[in-house]
Amino acid sequence: MVFSELTFLYIFLPVCLILHLSLKNTAAKNTVLLVMSLLFYAWGEPVYVLLMITTSLVCWGLGLVIDRQRANPAVAVPVAAGLLIISVLFFIFKTPETPVYVPVTILVSLVCWGLGAVINKRRPAVALSVAAALLPLIFFKYSGFLAGTVGLNFKGPSLPIGISFYTFQIISYLIDVYRGDTKAQKNPAYFMMYVSLFPQLIAGPIVRYVDVEREIMGRRVNSADFSAGVIRFLTGLGKKVVLADTVGAVVNSVFGRPLNEISTLAAWGVMLCYTFQIYFDFSGYSDMAIGLGKMLGFNYNENFNHPYIATSIKDFWRRWHISMSTFFRDYIYIPMGGNRRHQLLNMFVVWAATGLWHGAGWNFILWGLYFFVLLTIEKYLMKKVKLPKLLAIPATFILVIFGWVFFYFEDLGQVFEMFKIMFGGGSGTDLMAGPQLIAVIPTLVLCLIGSTPLPVAVRDKVFKVAPVWLQTILQVIYVAVMLVVCTALTVSGTYSPFLYFRF
Repeated sequence: MVFSELTFLYIFLPVCLILHLSLKNTAAKNTVLLVMSLLFYAWGEPVYVLLMITTSLVCWGLGLVIDRQRANPAVAVPVAAGLLIISVLFFIFKTPETPVYVPVTILVSLVCWGLGAVINKRRPAVALSVAAALLPLIFFKYSGFLAGTVGLNFKGPSLPIGISFYTFQIISYLIDVYRGDTKAQKNPAYFMMYVSLFPQLIAGPIVRYVDVEREIMGRRVNSADFSAGVIRFLTGLGKKVVLADTVGAVVNSVFGRPLNEISTLAAWGVMLCYTFQIYFDFSGYSDMAIGLGKMLGFNYNENFNHPYIATSIKDFWRRWHISMSTFFRDYIYIPMGGNRRHQLLNMFVVWAATGLWHGAGWNFILWGLYFFVLLTIEKYLMKKVKLPKLLAIPATFILVIFGWVFFYFEDLGQVFEMFKIMFGGGSGTDLMAGPQLIAVIPTLVLCLIGSTPLPVAVRDKVFKVAPVWLQTILQVIYVAVMLVVCTALTVSGTYSPFLYFRF
């Protein structure tokens, strides 16, 4: 299930909101959200939801071990129960992948719990706990890539949706417990709700437990927050359905044909479409997640801040996917030494890991290292060079477009072929790409405007002088129009999942 599906918009979400808002007790609210979140995930992943449950239970138990700094026999109870449930359900709901990952999941769970329960020091316990959280991600996302790299014929199992995001959330929780930034959550249902909460489960933002701990234990939803949440959600839905899917259709059509049919001009045009598609697709999802969070009483941090007006690559990464950037900074870069020692090595590791997090392929690793090279050049060779904004913004934007070439094409041969075409080496005639790109120009203009602070600035200026009653009318009109337009486009269009679902 995705946020832009009519099933979600007109059945799942209303039911969830009605149940949640009608309850006063926090425990009851959390129970509703846990059940609805597991149902949301199981809608598309009826088997892999069991993997998420098991991983959550194991890491919840290990979090208690870290927090108490001693063996905790009680951890065995939820873990054993979880393993029993997962074994029974796998027996009932058999799939082609079951023989591959059931024994691995159960074995890893047992071994990690057993080792964690006998460790009395926090440092080995947290290392083991992070390994326990990472093992499912490594197996499902990277086993095929690693096997192929060493010449083994193993494709690996299919990738569970959202595993990269909920794994990082679990890791941030375990490390924060170890650091003393938060206490371990004693209630396994509350912890599982934090891991599985449907607004940010599938494609982020990566939410740290310390940022929502108070809201998990007690929260209120007022009318102002709920209204702001609805508007933010529909803004994100519009980004996805109206903008991202429109330019994405051109990308899919043109890149669905051989690259040698594309000319240099068309190559730049299609890469511009993809540049806006991935931004409005991903930032649209983040807007929807933040909006849903507000409707449910959670305040998630911003994940994007107009990255395409960045004046440098460093500035770009302060604005793009902020929750991921801060995760790598706080949990890898700074612990390795940050700016104090081995800075270049630390940067290399972080950007290689950033690329690998996005996908199990050499193109993603090269994408990460591409930004490592650019940031290194900025830091050491252009330290005293400061371009005026009029030049810095378009220069940074073009460098980002080059990066998306690595990101889009998983075949390295296609990556370099695309670069060749973009630099004048193409021989295509654009018999089909040209008209498609011309037709999408109005949408590209909207994308360009929408990727700047201009729309928000205009809204704020209007609301500053408008009376409250007029503000209310304008908001109601906006919500109604956006909902009607997005519904119409969803009904008439084809299924278009969010791009970050595959990460």
